[in-house]
Amino acid sequence: MKLILASASPRRAEVLRDAGIAFEAVSTNIDESPRSNESPEELVIRLAEAKARSAAARLLPVGGPAIVLGADTEVVADGLGGRQVLGKPASAQDARAMLRRLSGRTHEVITGLFLIHLPGGVTRVEHETTRVTFAPLTDEEIDAYVATGEPFDKAGAYAIQGRGGRYVTRVEGCYFNVVGLPLARLYGHLRELGWQG
Repeated sequence: MKLILASASPRRAEVLRDAGIAFEAVSTNIDESPRSNESPEELVIRLAEAKARSAAARLLPVGGPAIVLGADTEVVADGLGGRQVLGKPASAQDARAMLRRLSGRTHEVITGLFLIHLPGGVTRVEHETTRVTFAPLTDEEIDAYVATGEPFDKAGAYAIQGRGGRYVTRVEGCYFNVVGLPLARLYGHLRELGWQG
């Protein structure tokens, strides 16, 4: 049975490859805008489901047995108005603002998983939260990190598995969740759905 990753994320692909999980990647194009009054947990589940269902719809007419995996990861920081999702920065200024917000504080990284077993349509839905603490960062450190370009396609403007990892002082929960896939939880769902790899 094939595993189809409904994502173009190189980080999710790397997590699966490094774990020895064979897969095929299918990119999806969905609207990732949050809805008003949607919690971060609801957002990641909705987006993971949309990605999985989009990929499954393209595979159903031709494919054999498969498990389609959709995932979405968001960084969530506390603010004056409560919890706020920090998406991917739109500019260097946006990246700097996000990193200042994370500096010296603890934030959450939430990943939603949505798996569909084809052709039967059995699903598994899950989200996992990991708490990450950053060291206090100087403006010079933030500017230097932003200048590397690494923050620009990452939720929260950092990559824990890259240069951004040097700013992390504590991880409470699954490290791989911060990269983009809660590996142990995902593997459990794959086994439940009959995947063998």
